[in-house]
Amino acid sequence: MELLLMVGAIIVGSAISLAGGALIFTTKKRRDKAILVAMPFGAGALLAAAFFDLLPHAFEMSDPAGLLVWVLVGFLAFFLLERSAGWFHTHHVHEDKKMTRDTTQRWLIVAGDLTHNVIDGIAIGAAFLADPAVGIITTIAVAAHEIPKELGTFALLLSRGWRDRKVLLANIGTAVGTLVAALSVYLLGSEQNLPEDILLSLTAGFFIYIAASDIIPDIHEQPQKVGLLQALFLVIGVVVVAVVISLLGHGLEH
Repeated sequence: MELLLMVGAIIVGSAISLAGGALIFTTKKRRDKAILVAMPFGAGALLAAAFFDLLPHAFEMSDPAGLLVWVLVGFLAFFLLERSAGWFHTHHVHEDKKMTRDTTQRWLIVAGDLTHNVIDGIAIGAAFLADPAVGIITTIAVAAHEIPKELGTFALLLSRGWRDRKVLLANIGTAVGTLVAALSVYLLGSEQNLPEDILLSLTAGFFIYIAASDIIPDIHEQPQKVGLLQALFLVIGVVVVAVVISLLGHGLEH
């Protein structure tokens, strides 16, 4: 039952993310508005998932002081991954029309998106391994963050000459990476007793890095009114996911 729940949650989450990315097929004005609010909301969702769900569950399993080291390892690992592949996150450059539109660039974008989705899948699989409620919250947070990322990926591939249908199929293909990675971690963990507390701590480090060093700096660079609006949506993201966590936890207690 937990396995089916995880697969269902990933499919729904991926569908929501792809639907958000498909906004790129509409007007530029609508796309820009979607990115404006989705990016900070996603950051808030990731922070809430890390601090209100992943870390508390990890701390219940083992010594918090030792697990905080793994949070830092996750943070630094994601930093090194991003530094080693400048195409890893695409939302920073979603409007850059000046790069060469060649086959290499397109497949680098697809490869970067696949890598990101695999890491998301590892996080979701580890969370479901610990507790189905934790898995659902993690999937929600990942989906919220994926919407602006998918917008960026769609825009980049379109700007390099691919048609709408091919862009959509490429993103559906990379989304499968999330499901495969999640299933692998979950099934291996069930068989091999993977260290769930460490996996949850690493995931929290990933989430904190994405929000704190990748998205929040963008908000600071915006004009005052836009920055204030984005800051508001970041807080809304934190509150919404925190409420969902609370409701899920309350439901499980009863």
